[in-house]
This record gives sequence, C-alpha cells and structure tokens, in this order.
Amino acid sequence: MADSNKLIIFDTTLRDGEQSPGASMTREEKIRIARQLERLKVDVIEAGFAASSPGDFEAIKSIAGIIKESIVCSLSRANDRDIARAAEALAPAPRKRIHTFIATSPLHMEKKLRMTPDQVYEQARLAVRFARKFTDDVEFSPEDGSRSDIDFLCRVLEGVIDEGATTINFADTVGYGVPELYGNMLKTLRERIPNSDKAVWSVHCHNDLGMAVANSLAGVMIGGARQVECTINGLGERAGNTALEEIVMAVKTRKDYFNLGVGIDTTQIVPTSKLVAQITGFAVQPNKAVVGANAFAHASGIHQDGVLKARDTYEIMRAEDVGWSANKIVLGKLSGRNAFKQRLEELGIKLDSEAEVNAAFARFKELADRKSDIFDEDIMALVSDEQSAHDQDYFNFVSLSQHSETGEKPTAKVTFSAGGQEVTCEGQGNGPVDAIVNAIESHTQSGSELLLFSVNAITTGTQSQGEVTMRLSKSGRIVNGVGSDLDIVVASAKAYLSALNKLQSKNEKLNPQL
Repeated sequence: MADSNKLIIFDTTLRDGEQSPGASMTREEKIRIARQLERLKVDVIEAGFAASSPGDFEAIKSIAGIIKESIVCSLSRANDRDIARAAEALAPAPRKRIHTFIATSPLHMEKKLRMTPDQVYEQARLAVRFARKFTDDVEFSPEDGSRSDIDFLCRVLEGVIDEGATTINFADTVGYGVPELYGNMLKTLRERIPNSDKAVWSVHCHNDLGMAVANSLAGVMIGGARQVECTINGLGERAGNTALEEIVMAVKTRKDYFNLGVGIDTTQIVPTSKLVAQITGFAVQPNKAVVGANAFAHASGIHQDGVLKARDTYEIMRAEDVGWSANKIVLGKLSGRNAFKQRLEELGIKLDSEAEVNAAFARFKELADRKSDIFDEDIMALVSDEQSAHDQDYFNFVSLSQHSETGEKPTAKVTFSAGGQEVTCEGQGNGPVDAIVNAIESHTQSGSELLLFSVNAITTGTQSQGEVTMRLSKSGRIVNGVGSDLDIVVASAKAYLSALNKLQSKNEKLNPQL
C-alpha cells in the first residue's frame, strides 16, 4: 500500500491529453514529453492506449524502454486483446501498470455497451484477473462512475479488488461532478466496500463545468483518494482534464490544510508546460493559474507597491519555485557548441546522437545570425523543428517568396519536398498566408478544412520567433501543425506542411474516454 500521507501524481497527458482534437503527437514527441515528465518526477506516466493504433503501441514500447524512475502505464479496455497488447508494449518497463476500464453508468451500459449490469460485472472481474497475469500493478476504472448507481458500483469495485486490482480510479468522465457530492460519493464507496483498504483510491475528473481541480481535491479530502489523475496545462478532451500544476501547487501551498506530500520537482512545472504547449500547439492562456504568462504579473499600483515592500502581500507562491526565471537570455551569436549542448541538458532536451546535436547547433548559429538574443523558448522551438525533420515526414519546407501590396492580390511561390521530390507551386489569396496555403494546395490537393490559424510570439520583442499553429480537418480527423520562424509567413508554411504530414499518418487512434 502507498504512504497515506503522500499524494500520487498520475499524469495522462500522453493518453487523455492527446485526445484533444488536434493534439495527437508523434512517437518522438511523446518520448520528449515522457522524459520531461520523469524529470518533473511524476509518479505514474500513462503513455497511451496500446491497442488503439500501431503508432501508439510503438510509442508506449519506446517510452517503457527509456523511463526508469516513473511507473509507465497503458490504458486498455476490459478485454483480453487490449490487455495483452498493453502488456506487450509495457514489457521493457522496469515498473509497469495496466489500466483497464469499463463503463458502469446505466446510460453507458444500455446505449454504448449494450450489456446488462451482470455482464459488465463479470467482464470487469475477468479483465482484472487477466491483467494480473502480466503485472501485480493493475488499475481499474468504472467509466462514467459519477453517474453510476452506488449499489452497482460497490458490487463491481469489490469484485475487481478481489481479483487483484491495486488502484481503483473513480472517473468523472463527463465532468458531471460537484465537489461535495463527488467527494462524498467516493467516501461512501470506501466505507461500504469491505475490501476497500486493499487498494489505493484515485480520482480522474474532467473540466466540463470548470470544476475538475475542485472535484479532484474534494475526492482527496472528503473521499480519501491518494492518487490524482491529471494532465499538463489541463490538456484534454472537450474542456480538458484536471490540471497537474494546479493540483500540485494547491497541495504544496496549502499544506496546512491538505497535510499531504507530493514528490514533484515544482521547478520543472513551467518548462514542462511550455514543452507540451509547443508540441501540441495548444497555447496556454495568459491568466492560467501557475503557468500562465500573467500568473505572477502585477499591474495594479497598490499590488506593485505591496510586492515591493513584502513579496507575500500579493504572492502566495514564488515564481522561481514553479520554474519561472527572470534571467532568460542564455546564448548568443558568439556562444560555442559546448555551451549550447549544456543548455540543452539543462532544458531536459536529449538528442539521440552527436549528428543531431551538430544539426541543431547549426540551426542555432543560423538563428543567432538573424536574432541577437537566444531564449530558452527559441532553443526548444529550433530543436523541435530539427527533430521533426528526422521523423521521415512526407512534406518538408524548403523556401518561399511572397509579395503583398496594398490594392493588389497577394501572391506566393512555395518550394517544398513531397516524398523526396522537390516541387515549386504558386498561388494567390486574400492575404499572404492564404496565398501560401493556396500554393501548397495546388499541388497536394488535400481537400482539408482549415479550422484554426493561431500566431504566438515565442519570446518578447520584435525579434521574437513566431510560432504558428494550423488545425486541419479531413474525413473526421483533426490534426494540429506547428511551425516556427522569425518570419511569420515562413512559420505559416511550415505549420501547414506539418499538419498535412499528420493527415498523411495512417496511425489512426481509437477514442476511449475516461
């Protein structure tokens, strides 16, 4: 059993977070985030859903072979095929967990599963029994638990604990819970189930009503949960999941109330947040708690005066404790390869070979010729571009020329490689970005719909690199493409080609919802 005074942090950014429309990640991107999650000292990393696609299976297997300290977990539905696939993917992991689930609410059982309660009960028990053949660490979740009948939940959960489930996760799948009711329902389950003390109890909440963090903390304080399932930046399906950074800092800041410990290295929270935002293309809103750009900013004169006199008058946390740094400028034009390599290590960026380090350093020197000061965010962006180029993408940006003038229709000429063959296309549009998209489409004819075009400055100032996110939809698939460059127009072309590459991928995922 776990230490009753420690709160286990179970991160599902790579599984549930990836279910945000457009947030799907490549194997290499997942590995980068997993490494950073281990650096953050997350207790459990849910690396994906092994049975959903060959790509997810390979990503989980790679992560399982790399991560040494955190437990690596794979989701699986309550059937032998999914569980066996999860076990196979997790085989290289020193510490592994199979997380199996089945819906238990009347609505889900009738409409989705088309199973009777007795059938669901039996399926849940058989799934946990089968999973125990592969590992002693088995987690079970009753999907849509917060809308399930309490008597039936007691029956199912007592049964799966009898079969050897070591963690029971009470899932508020559709964000229906209200803190007091959710916490008390969990408390009732633990009081009524005779063998409840044989498992660690966990909470998994969605943010549809904006209460995911509050529900999770109520589950901890009222219900006695000692594991919280959460994601970086609250990333996740629909309105998102419980935000890891908010849970961790609430527990640490209000230790007088929660009286619980967490093993997280909080100085890695902001770097992890930035990495996830950069890879997924889901920007963090400025007023987001803990990791938003304005989280420690004071505009009011009264607040500024108070902070200058005594910091804790208006700051309940220190910015540096969660990874914000006032000294962000680290490298410049005269910086050498060793300094660059050391900074990569400090940022938690691990390149697989010296050739990759050399290629990234060459891109750094090229950027330094165009931009006087290089920030951490610049380095993360250029390394991401470099790693993307090693992903065997079908489309790769080469160059472009663009002309726009008041009163005339903008034109663009774009050169890119398609399957190793270089092509040059021209197009016109209502603006420079529209012209670029039309030029690319004249060759690719993808037939996709542009859902989102977003531009963010990676750092401050007019020399900042621009990071462009383009979200495309085609035949029910939604993907994000991200590109960065000092020239926003170039970044836009890179982002569009990046999105097209993801549409090319055949590794489609299933969409279990917990």
